[in-house]
Order: sequence, then structure tokens, then C-alpha cells
Amino acid sequence: MPKVTFHFDGQTKTVEAASGEKILQIALDNGVGIEHACGGNGFCTTCLCNVKEGMANLSPRNDREENMGIMDDPERLSCQAEVEGDVEIEVIDY
Repeated sequence: MPKVTFHFDGQTKTVEAASGEKILQIALDNGVGIEHACGGNGFCTTCLCNVKEGMANLSPRNDREENMGIMDDPERLSCQAEVEGDVEIEVIDY
């Protein structure tokens, strides 16, 4: 199982996740708060996160991310990026 490490509010938390699961859902299932104003549908950017390590272990950017202007590393929408291997995520606090 992939390991996902979250950095948030001065804390670090590492959890295991199923391959193919989205970063947002992994975070919410494990008590890591990530804003998601549109309900995780990829129509806002409130769940934007920075990938500190493991960008190659995420699904490729999809049309929703690109339509929201998320084009460059290390930024990803946590509601759209699927985990395929170990990653390290910095949660952006707005």
C-alpha cells in the first residue's frame, strides 16, 4: 500500500492508502483537514496542495485541474490527484 505523508498545521502524519485513492479522501479519512469548497469536484482550488516528493507516483493531471489553471509542479488539486505510490504532501492553509 502506498504511504502518504501530510504536512499540515506544523504537524506531520504518515498513513497508508489504497492505490487509486484521491489525496483529499485519504486526508479526510485520516483526520487531516483540507478545505474543499466545491465538495471535491474539481471546480475550485481550495484543496490545492504542494507535492514535496513523489510527483511521479500520482495520476497525471486531468482536464479539471488544467481548466482551473493547475499546470505546474508542485501544485495539484487533492480532489483530483490519485495516489499510485508513496507521496509527501504539503497542505496549503488558506
